[in-house]
This record gives sequence, C-alpha cells and structure tokens, in this order.
Amino acid sequence: MAEILTDAGYSVDSFHRDAFRLVQPTGRGHRSGVDAMLLAAALPHGITGSVADLGAGAGAAGFAVASRCPHANITLVENAPEMTDCARRSIALAENRPFHDRVRLLEADVTLRGSEREAAGLHRDSFSAAIMNPPFNSASDRATPDPLKRAAHVMAEDLFETWLRTAAAIVRPEGLLALIARPASLMSILSALEGRFGGARIVPVHGRAERPAIRILLRAQKGNRAGLTLEPALVLRDRENRVTERAEALTNGRAALFGD
Repeated sequence: MAEILTDAGYSVDSFHRDAFRLVQPTGRGHRSGVDAMLLAAALPHGITGSVADLGAGAGAAGFAVASRCPHANITLVENAPEMTDCARRSIALAENRPFHDRVRLLEADVTLRGSEREAAGLHRDSFSAAIMNPPFNSASDRATPDPLKRAAHVMAEDLFETWLRTAAAIVRPEGLLALIARPASLMSILSALEGRFGGARIVPVHGRAERPAIRILLRAQKGNRAGLTLEPALVLRDRENRVTERAEALTNGRAALFGD
C-alpha cells in the first residue's frame, strides 16, 4: 500500500501493487490497510456472483476482492456520508476503470431489519458472499476525538449479532461469510453464527511468531452444519521484522488465504 497524492484532506492510495487505487480521508476517519487486504484474501479466487462488502468504508476490501476475483461483482455497503463519498470517488478514478462495471455503491445501514433492509436494497438471498471488517474496538478502549474514526472503530454491544443477522439474510444458501476481528470477539462471533453459518474456518493472525494473535480471520458457509476448524496461523513479520512471504502474497492479491 502506498500513498500517491494528497489533495484537500484526502489521499489516493495504491493497493495490490497498484492494481487499484482508493480515495481516503487523511488525518481523520478510518484508513484501510492490511486488515482489509487480508479480509479480501479469505474468499476463493474463483467466486462468482455478487459479493457484499458490509461497512465498506472507502471500499478497500471490496476492491481487493474485485482485483483478485475476476468473476465477482462487488456491492460496497456503507452509510457514513464522508466514506460513501470516498467510495464513490474511488469507483470513478480513471485508474480503476477495469472495475467500473463490477463495483457499485449502496448507501445503506448494515443493521437494518426486514422490510427496511429490503427497501434499502439489501435483498434476501441475493449475494454469493458477504465480507465484513466491522468496528471491533471496545467502547472502554481509549476514545478518539474524531467522530468519523470513532464510528468506524468502536463497536456496539450487539454488533456481531446485528451484522451477522443481515449477512445471513442477504447471502444465498451455501453462500459464504468472511470477517476479520480481534481474538477477544471470538465468543460473540461464534454465538452470532449459530443457526446461520457453519463449517467455520479460523486463521489466527500474529504480528510476530512469538507474540499472541492480534486478529482472527474467519470464513463460514450459510447452512453448513460442520464444526469449527482452527487453521495454521498467519504470521505477518519474521524475527527480523521483515514481511513474511505468505503475508506479502495475501496482502497484494497474489494468494487466497485458504488456498482456493
């Protein structure tokens, strides 16, 4: 990921070795990076149909899926006005022309239910997969004075229940869910998956091999009744602080997390 230019409080950032670019706010709000790229890597390369990027922000994870998965169409679902503006500007970038027909923006609240969710354009059983990088900081963590960043980072008490309820409604039977979160959220995630998604595969993500996991990546399937599988860990940096070969391949769209 590299910043290409700065213009009036926004930057245009390069991802996947400049396969796509993203307009993001500078000095405020959420700026996407490694987490979004790893999330996108959790889907299989050959996925087809529509993928919903729930709480998409400027669209980093969604664009990363479009970059690596040529047969997927992406819907960026976001409701924060400044971030929807960034997503809209990202879609319009000339450098992103190869994705113009496969990436669209839907301004909608992920937590909507029933008829309100349908009216917003999140239709039942209409997506092959949903991905999410939801706010996962606790409200007890050190608060930021930036309201845009706070909305993107601090989770509501029932966040995983409400977001996974929407994912289960809009993903077709046997469709996929992928998410990234803090390890501390695992129990809440597993509870929210119950009766909705199964066959969960979890990859712990370690900043360094000798340190505790800092993230978990999870993929599950709607209606699957299989149990949970804990996969081999992903280590981002080696003992010399160099990015590992696997992490480099995943974050640059050169590999799929589960090898498919």
